[in-house]
Amino acid sequence: MFDIFKQLAEDRIQQAMRNGEFDNLPSRGKPINLDYWASLPQEIRAGYMVLKNGGFVPEEVQLLKEINEFQEQLASCTEPEFKVTVTKKLQETQLKYDLILELKKRKK
Repeated sequence: MFDIFKQLAEDRIQQAMRNGEFDNLPSRGKPINLDYWASLPQEIRAGYMVLKNGGFVPEEVQLLKEINEFQEQLASCTEPEFKVTVTKKLQETQLKYDLILELKKRKK
């Protein structure tokens, strides 16, 4: 029975590819980073994948994106006042991220 579903899914994927339904995906042509998903407990991976596909990400993933943006801003920043503001935001975001990770470790 599993083989029937597997074949049905494969057929639909192939049809969608022929119709160009995957051509405008935001990550098209980019490698998939599976490190994060592999680090998640197996029982919550599917739920996170559904949320991700719906445009939602776990808070720690959003914080990592913000940390990266602040680091990029700092790298290109020339104004001292702006640099101080961005550095403060980066430190606060990094602290929040570290706290979330620590809480998750303690729950295990």
